[in-house]
Amino acid sequence: MTSVDVVLDHYLWKKKINNPKIYINKKLLKLNKLSFFKNKPQNYTIFLTNNKKMKALNKKFRNKNQPTDVLSFPLNNKIKYKKNVYLGDIAISYEIINKRSKNSNFFLEFDKMWIHGYLHLLGHNHKKKKDFEKMKKLEDLILNNFYKKN
Repeated sequence: MTSVDVVLDHYLWKKKINNPKIYINKKLLKLNKLSFFKNKPQNYTIFLTNNKKMKALNKKFRNKNQPTDVLSFPLNNKIKYKKNVYLGDIAISYEIINKRSKNSNFFLEFDKMWIHGYLHLLGHNHKKKKDFEKMKKLEDLILNNFYKKN
């Protein structure tokens, strides 16, 4: 089973998600039921932060001097669904997710971002159109599973 450590770096996250680790773990239970992710014991960290920290990370690692919604830091981008491995880290900006949620839903926007980051940790990218379509299809599959009516 996949497990996630959640690092809360900015207090505003708690205003929207009382206990982010419990929230993510509930989503992981659903994720682990999908055949594509079943029996894949992997670990990663989600760093919940703000625009200021995201801007600094984006500048340091991508040489872009602006905040961004999500950053993924794969430990090894050659990993393809191996067992018992630490995949890397995901950082997510509160302000960007919160702003997007004004036209949507905070939890949906948050789920979109950490799923997107997780797929990057697994080696997916969206540099080419066919890769974008493959990654988008996986994201939609996961999100539909999270939000389907039971």
